[in-house]
Amino acid sequence: MERLAHHESAPPPSRSDDIHDSPWVTLAYLLFVFVPLAFLPDPMRALLASALAIAVFLPLHFGFYHSSSSVRPWLVLAVALVGYGLVPYNPGGNTFLIYACAMAGWSFRPRIAALVAAALVALLAAEFWWVMPTVRLAVAWAGMAAVVGGLVLAGTLYSRERSRRNSELRLTQQEVARLAAMAERERIGRDLHDLLGHTLSLVAIKSELAGRLVDRSPLEAKAQMAEVESVARKALAQVREAVAGIRATGLEAELAAARLALLSAEVRLDQRIAPVALSPEAESVLALGLREAVTNILRHAQAQRVDVELSADAGGVQLLISDDGRGGTIEPNTGLAGMRERLVALGGGLQYDSTPGSGTRLVLSLPRPALQGPNP
Repeated sequence: MERLAHHESAPPPSRSDDIHDSPWVTLAYLLFVFVPLAFLPDPMRALLASALAIAVFLPLHFGFYHSSSSVRPWLVLAVALVGYGLVPYNPGGNTFLIYACAMAGWSFRPRIAALVAAALVALLAAEFWWVMPTVRLAVAWAGMAAVVGGLVLAGTLYSRERSRRNSELRLTQQEVARLAAMAERERIGRDLHDLLGHTLSLVAIKSELAGRLVDRSPLEAKAQMAEVESVARKALAQVREAVAGIRATGLEAELAAARLALLSAEVRLDQRIAPVALSPEAESVLALGLREAVTNILRHAQAQRVDVELSADAGGVQLLISDDGRGGTIEPNTGLAGMRERLVALGGGLQYDSTPGSGTRLVLSLPRPALQGPNP
């Protein structure tokens, strides 16, 4: 609750890249300024007034996308005034009030934006009541402006909220990656200390002892140096095993990273992971395969949902990764080729199917020796 309260009181965004509408695309709505001209008795005067209003509006419109948060409220008011000034000549001036409602959504906190938009539309309704020949026309034009303005404001606020959530998600991803890297560095430090601390101490002691015995008892000194060589070779083998373990990626950690990456792209991930005990080599191969599959989904699939299922039976273990994307022909690129090679090296294999319009399905399989202990 404190976090939500903090967000509610936070200032609105102040950078132009926080506005996700295109300033050029949104100009298409200016066509609605000219629609009422076909029904006016003196369209030429209304046309000239509309052209003047647009000439005043355009600098305000483009300036809004590059202005600071302190300037934007004044631009909202200026655009609204352009609309109020045009309405007596052309009812299509209510289009500028729609722009003002959208700009209010980017300029104020949600509650204040709603109040500002309501006040702008209320003033517009009063003006329509004053300038329209009949009450019915005044109500019709004011009602249309209220409905469209409300929808535009709601869409703008939704875009802001989605942008905020995406930003928070990206920050969460970065924080997870930072904490994971920190934890990994600490683990590597502990492992290397435990692995090499005793071994190097033993090498130093035996080397010092051999140095003392080299003149008095060369044979004993030679035996001590042989032990130093043996200890050093064992330490080297242990270091290689430790490096292989450091390079390996855990499947659980890779699933968490995949979920964050897919969420940032607004793709849903459903997972069904059986409690399967995997050997380190098998877990690393499956984790790398999952990473490659998720990368391809994000780049090419245009999917809305991804399913990941890990299961085991008498034949071994299978990792199924499927999506509901566009599918199509799969080229055995470097990623898939590397995935297959890693699986084949452990006696497994890769199967895939990609039907156009029905998504892609990958099955990574490994034999029973990839399991640690009895099959659950």
